[in-house]
Amino acid sequence: MHETVEIGLVVNGVDHQLVIEPRETLADVVRDRLALTGTKVSCDAQVCGACTVLVDDLAISACTYLAIDADGRQVRTVEGLGRAGQLDRLQQSFVEHAAFQCGFCTPGMLMAATALLEENPTPSHDEVVHGLEGNLCRCTGYASIIEAVLAAARVPARAEEVG
Repeated sequence: MHETVEIGLVVNGVDHQLVIEPRETLADVVRDRLALTGTKVSCDAQVCGACTVLVDDLAISACTYLAIDADGRQVRTVEGLGRAGQLDRLQQSFVEHAAFQCGFCTPGMLMAATALLEENPTPSHDEVVHGLEGNLCRCTGYASIIEAVLAAARVPARAEEVG
C-alpha cells in the first residue's frame, strides 16, 4: 500500500478534494482523476509543452509538476478556456488561422499563449515566439500558430476570459 495525502485544488473554477499518492503528477491527476483529457502527455520530461496548464496563472509542465505542489492553488486547463460551448478569442483565432493539424500540441500551445496574453496583452512577434518556446509542434510549422496568437491579441478579451 502506498502512502496517500489529501489535497485541495480549484480546477477551472471547481473545488476538488482528492486523495493522491505524493508521486502523482498534476497531468495524471487532471487526466485520470478529473477526466480533463485535453492536457496531453507526450515526453514526460518537460520538453514538448503538450501538458502545459496554468497554476496560479503561471504556465507549467504538468507532466513533471507534482499534484501535491498544486495543493491550495488555482489550476486552469484547456477545458477552462471556453465558456458555455463558446470558444474564447484565442481558440477562435487558432481555428481561423488553421493553427493546428493533428491537434496534439494545441492544448499546450493554447495554455502557453493564454499565459502570455494575460501577462502581455499586446506582444510583438518575437515575444510570441519567446512565449511559446517550450511548446513543440510537429505538424503545422509555427507561422500559423504565431499569427493566431498575434491576431487574438488584437481582439479585446471578454470579461469571462480573464483568469
